[in-house]
Amino acid sequence: MDILKNKTVLLADDDLDMITQLTILLKGFGMNVVAVESQKEAEEFIETKKPDIAIYDLMMENLDSGFILSYKTKKKYPDVPVIIVTAVTSDTGMMFGVDTAEEKSWIKADLYLEKGLRPEQLKLEMTRLLTP
Repeated sequence: MDILKNKTVLLADDDLDMITQLTILLKGFGMNVVAVESQKEAEEFIETKKPDIAIYDLMMENLDSGFILSYKTKKKYPDVPVIIVTAVTSDTGMMFGVDTAEEKSWIKADLYLEKGLRPEQLKLEMTRLLTP
């Protein structure tokens, strides 16, 4: 049984190439993809609909868009897993993670991944997050 099949993923990224690549990949996993290009559009979606899982780019119209979206998603839907993907480390050298209690207290995401994801890695992590 493939747990990802027919699950709805909210994908928010201002990089159209990234949206295209991830949409193709996620649909290949059998998922329903709602792709938006901004923090604002993602916020509008979660106001009225609950995704099964969310993947947010860290930096969109704000440097911390992914953190804000993660916080808002978890506040409304505490059980929805959130993955933040970013190129911030390669772009700036800054490191983030959700490994310590302190990081988890302010980064509400369940997982933090660098862009350039391997499809198998993403599928494995999403399956782990969605497995009861």
